[in-house]
Formats: sequence, structure tokens, C-alpha cells
Amino acid sequence: MGKKKPRVVVTRKLPDIVETRMCELFDTRLNVDDKPMSAAEIAEAMKTADVLVPTVTDRIDAALIAQAGEQMKLIANFGNGVDNIDVASALKRGITVTNTPGVLTEDTADMTMALILAVARRIVEGARTIPAGEWTGWSPTWMLGARITGKRLGIIGMGRIGQALARRAKAFGLSIHYHNRRRLPAAVEESLEATWWDSVDQMLARMDIVSVNCPHTPATYHLLSARRLKCLRPNAIVVNTARGEIIDENALTRMLEAGELAGAGLDVFEHEPAVSTKLMRLAKSGKVTLLPHMGSATHEGRIDMGEKVIINVKTFMDGHRPPDRVLPSML
Repeated sequence: MGKKKPRVVVTRKLPDIVETRMCELFDTRLNVDDKPMSAAEIAEAMKTADVLVPTVTDRIDAALIAQAGEQMKLIANFGNGVDNIDVASALKRGITVTNTPGVLTEDTADMTMALILAVARRIVEGARTIPAGEWTGWSPTWMLGARITGKRLGIIGMGRIGQALARRAKAFGLSIHYHNRRRLPAAVEESLEATWWDSVDQMLARMDIVSVNCPHTPATYHLLSARRLKCLRPNAIVVNTARGEIIDENALTRMLEAGELAGAGLDVFEHEPAVSTKLMRLAKSGKVTLLPHMGSATHEGRIDMGEKVIINVKTFMDGHRPPDRVLPSML
């Protein structure tokens, strides 16, 4: 008789190829209609599951973890960020947490660069004019944007995604600056021609474009606070493809409304999926480009994420340490 398959509960619809392989390997409960599970439904699942596979929109807090059954030993997050999971509480209960790092680096960096270009060159605003019948022909003074070549880009968070963005931005002729918890090795700095700033305030005051690429942790909540946003110059652009909570969204909105910033490109929001009406009005006016958290949304990326989840689950269930284990000290 074969070994009993672990019970795995998946909270959202995943790519078919990933779900098929999970069903082959595990006793898998899928979310076929992709309706987000409520906290009560997740709590119920955790009472019987050996493994929970949540996504970044599922909040697995201490209260949920406390309701997990004794057999529950692994939370294999379908996502890189684990700010949706109380990792410390999981560890206290003897539950291992894993994530899917590295596979979304290039996709997110692509989208970040796309947002920089979209805001600076008013691409979305311009694209709307043709179907709206507003374009009457070329004019030398219409729809003028900003050149990015020769401008300074300040990257907040110089991990995998920040460095991938720096490589792209360098090719566009941007001067690379960054703030990070730890300074990069000299060889990496040299290859990216990047300037490190120990003080984020000092960097912000000198940048034309600022991109947020750090993880959301208690230490980075409102890292771009109202006070720090005031450091930026009126011609500056802010782009965020990391997490909405890193920016004080209300303060950012007020500054955009007052003309104290040139524009913003946001793929994430502080209270998503809710987006403030003020931000939406700014988007209609062309001041802001808003995207529905699609920075990592590629077919290849989602399949790669699923494969990492499968490897983490299988490795753990085979009695080994999963390759993408997350510990509180790493956050």
C-alpha cells in the first residue's frame, strides 16, 4: 500500500498545469470557481488540512493559526511576500512557512519600467484619446511628457527586483541611485553604476523618479510617510509595484491634487482591492496611472510560482527542509 497523500487546500484558482500536478502528488482540494475564501472557510480548512496554500490576498493571522489542527504543519504561500501571514505565530505552533522567491523578479521589473514610461510619457492618457474621438491630429505642443534619459532614479529596496529594475533603467539612460538596509557589494554597485544613500530623505530630495521595490514589513509601513513625501521635488514621479502600505496613500494623493508631485504610477494600493475615489479622479485627469496589481501577472511567472509551491510541499512532506522556508528573522 502506498504512502498516504498529504491533504492540501488551495485557496484560489491556480494555472491548470499546476493544479493537475498538485492533484497527482497530493490529496488536493481546489478552489475551482476562484471565489476568495472567507476567514471562517480558511479556518475550517486548517482544521483538517496538512498543508495550506494561500495567496497574497489571504490574511493568515494569529487568530486563524490558533484554530489550525494538530496535523497542520505547512503554509506554502503562493507568492513572494509573506506580509499576509503571521510567520512568528506559525512558528510557535510548529507550522513551517514557505514562499516563492525569485520567479517574479523580471516580470515585476518589466512592469515597474513600464509604469515609469507610462507616467513620464502620458501613455495611458494618450491611448484614451483615440477611442474617445478626441485626437484631431499632431500638434507640437499637445500631450507633452517628460524625457527620462538623463534623469535620476531612486530605488527604495535593492533586492532582486530593485537590481533588475536598475539594469533596465540604466539601458534607458537613467542615473541609478538606491537606498537599502544593507549596501550592495562594490562589484554590484559598479556594474549597475549605482549610488548608495544611507539616508532615504537625502536621496528623495534629489530624485526625478522614485520606485518602491522593498517588501512590506512593520519597519517599512509608511516608509514613504507624509514627511518623507514632502522631501520630493514638484517634478518628481513616484512608482510603486511592491506593496501599497509602504506609502502613506492619503498624503501622496493630497500632494498630487495640490500639484506638489508630477505624477504617480501605482500597481498596488494601501487598502486594495479598494481604490480611493480621489486616486481614480486623478487617473481620469491623467495625473496618475493605476493598474490592478498585475506586476507579476505573466503565464510563465504564475506557473513558476506553482512549481515552487509544489517543490516546497513535496520536500517538506518527504521529511526535508523546504528550499524556500521563511523565518521571522528574514522579515
